[in-house]
Amino acid sequence: MKNFRSVPSGGAVVKPSALQDTAEAPLVSRPAVVAEPLPVSPAVKPTAWVTSSLVVLCFAHFAVDFYASAVSTLQPVLVERYSLTLAQVGTLGGVFMLASAVMQLLFGIVSDRLHSRLFVILGVLATGIFLSNLGMALGFKTLLLIAFLGGLGVASFHPQSTSQVTMQAGPRRGAAVAAFITSGMIGLSLGPIYFSTLADRLGLGSMSVAAVPALVVAAFLVWRLPSPAASDAGIKRSLEWAPFRRHWKPLLLHYVLVVLRSIVHLGVGQFLTVYLYTQRGFSLRQASLWLTIFFVSTAVAALVGGNLADRIGGRRVVLLSLIASVPFLMLFLRTTGWVSALCLFLGSFLLLLSNPVIILMAQDLVPAQAGTASAMMMGFGWGVAGITFIPLIGWIGDRAGLDAILAGVFALPLLGFLLALKLPREAEIARVSS
Repeated sequence: MKNFRSVPSGGAVVKPSALQDTAEAPLVSRPAVVAEPLPVSPAVKPTAWVTSSLVVLCFAHFAVDFYASAVSTLQPVLVERYSLTLAQVGTLGGVFMLASAVMQLLFGIVSDRLHSRLFVILGVLATGIFLSNLGMALGFKTLLLIAFLGGLGVASFHPQSTSQVTMQAGPRRGAAVAAFITSGMIGLSLGPIYFSTLADRLGLGSMSVAAVPALVVAAFLVWRLPSPAASDAGIKRSLEWAPFRRHWKPLLLHYVLVVLRSIVHLGVGQFLTVYLYTQRGFSLRQASLWLTIFFVSTAVAALVGGNLADRIGGRRVVLLSLIASVPFLMLFLRTTGWVSALCLFLGSFLLLLSNPVIILMAQDLVPAQAGTASAMMMGFGWGVAGITFIPLIGWIGDRAGLDAILAGVFALPLLGFLLALKLPREAEIARVSS
């Protein structure tokens, strides 16, 4: 299978994903063991985690990930126009991940120093404008450039916004981060409907109008989003590498877990619709429905995972997530009909339970550098998986078939589970953090 010239236009495909992914460290349920507690904005009471700022940031996250779904949603018409192979589809996803995820580390470092709300506002604006104009590409190289520029908007948004959410949430940081991530996942779930509808009615080359909601959201953020520099007084403005050097072993372990999990998540997100269309004979409408099932499961997982970690601890959630997801993902490949759809939902749900947990664990290790920690796990971890393994999955898929390569990818959480057994327990965390 070298290309998909027969793919009809206008369907919703897969999102490389996006939301953007995660970070890790001490047990989320016991923030008191951290040596350097996260400062809380004096304007936010410690017991109130649902604040106006959180609502605004969740709304912005919804908008960013809503537009981030455009790359994968529009793949059928992009594939048809440019005669893309699976390897090129993977390359497009990899370039988008390079910009949207790997570059988060750079934006995290800069945002920890500057603490400007412009990272959030301009992130929404750039994502909406560039990704609404994918149809303006003159060729494959131009398409890669537009996807890269749109991805930079995603990268700009996430480190600063995630840092603000955790610093203003008080003791219910798990619930706050879960709500924040869930809002993005909901955006991912609804974005394909928006972009596929516009592509059907307007055509790929006339979709600039899709950016109008992004302009409205950016204007709203200018009006309502508080400045982190003003509300988060006391946060150090300079980047300090000492905390990262002190905790490099647990941070590295968490990072590897993020990469392994992201290979699975991004692999499904990038190739699910193509797999269903070419291997199972689905129509694009049917494949898009299954894509919605996948995105909804990740949204539910983000909400449940953060709250579950507040109750039973982050380490247990990570272990459960990795070991329990494998059987369902494998059964998705071996079953059909509603049973296969249910297995897809449960497998992706279990896999993504640890999404908000890992963010909090990394921030707990280096609380004064929360933006950098989030970007290192959430962005850089996802990005490395996206730019290296997603194109590789496409390349192998061209030769061995998607069914075979996905089966191998779905086994990766087993390796992650063995590594996660080395995550520190509560008593060990207390000693490391003291």
